[in-house]
Amino acid sequence: MGDRLQIAVPAGTESLLAIRHFVEDACSQAGLDDSTSFDIKLAVDEACMNIVEHGYAGMDPGSIVVSLQYGARKLVVRITDFGHPFEPTEPPEPDPEAALAGEPGGFGLYFIYRSVDSVSYEATEGANALTLVKDLGPGDM
Repeated sequence: MGDRLQIAVPAGTESLLAIRHFVEDACSQAGLDDSTSFDIKLAVDEACMNIVEHGYAGMDPGSIVVSLQYGARKLVVRITDFGHPFEPTEPPEPDPEAALAGEPGGFGLYFIYRSVDSVSYEATEGANALTLVKDLGPGDM
C-alpha cells in the first residue's frame, strides 16, 4: 500500500470542515477523479458527523482520528474515535416519505455504504475504528 496521511481533531462540529479539507487534499494527492473524491468525502463526512452527534453523546468530546492510505488499486480510510461504541450495520434503503415527515435517521449510514466498496467496524477497549475501502481499479499496490 502507498502513502498514509493522518489528521487528529477534537470531536466537534467545528472540526468537520478541517476533516473535509484533509480528505479533499488527500484525494487530490492520491490523484482520484472527482466522482471518487466525492464518494470518499461524503462517506467520511457522514461518519464523522455521526461520531460527533452520537458517539460522544453525553460525554466530554474526545477526538477523531482520520487516516487515509492509498495505493494504485484501493484507498483505505480509518476513522477512530473514543466515544460510545456503535456498529454501523448496513441499513435498509431509507424511506424518503418518512424523512419528509420529519422522522430522523437512515440516510447517513445508507450514504456511507453506497459511497464505498467495503465498510468494517471494530470496537476495542475504549476505542472504535470504522474502516472504509474504495476500490480504485486495476494496478499494482
